[in-house]
Amino acid sequence: MKKLISFFCSISNFGIAGFIVRWILGILFLVGGWWKVFVLTPGEHARLFFLEGFADTWIPEFLLVMLGNGIPFVELAAGILLVIGFRVREVLAGLGLLLIITTFGHALQDHLFNPDGHTFTRLSMIVFLLVIPKGHDKLTLDYWLKSKKG
Repeated sequence: MKKLISFFCSISNFGIAGFIVRWILGILFLVGGWWKVFVLTPGEHARLFFLEGFADTWIPEFLLVMLGNGIPFVELAAGILLVIGFRVREVLAGLGLLLIITTFGHALQDHLFNPDGHTFTRLSMIVFLLVIPKGHDKLTLDYWLKSKKG
């Protein structure tokens, strides 16, 4: 019990903040991905948000189909990985790329696209998690695996 109390007392404010933000971001992507995969379905996601939304653009249909079907699985997997804290840095970089892609798409559809909604919120959380000092969030699978090695 003393070891557990000592462990939790050793977590810095950066670590607590990182844990909270990582979980919130993970839940947002997990739930969004879950809905797109299991409720809406990836095919319907591709049809509604990509094929219909970008039919009159220069983007090739095969790319729209790939992105529309793939993004739900990326969001679901990224959400799970963030919640458990596995490969956090890589997942955050991937989600940053995903936000670049979706922002480009929104801006292509609406030249005055306002990213104040979920785009800016998620971007802020990704950037925060990337700039807090490495190793502070001890409540991750990454930290546990590293501590078991050495």
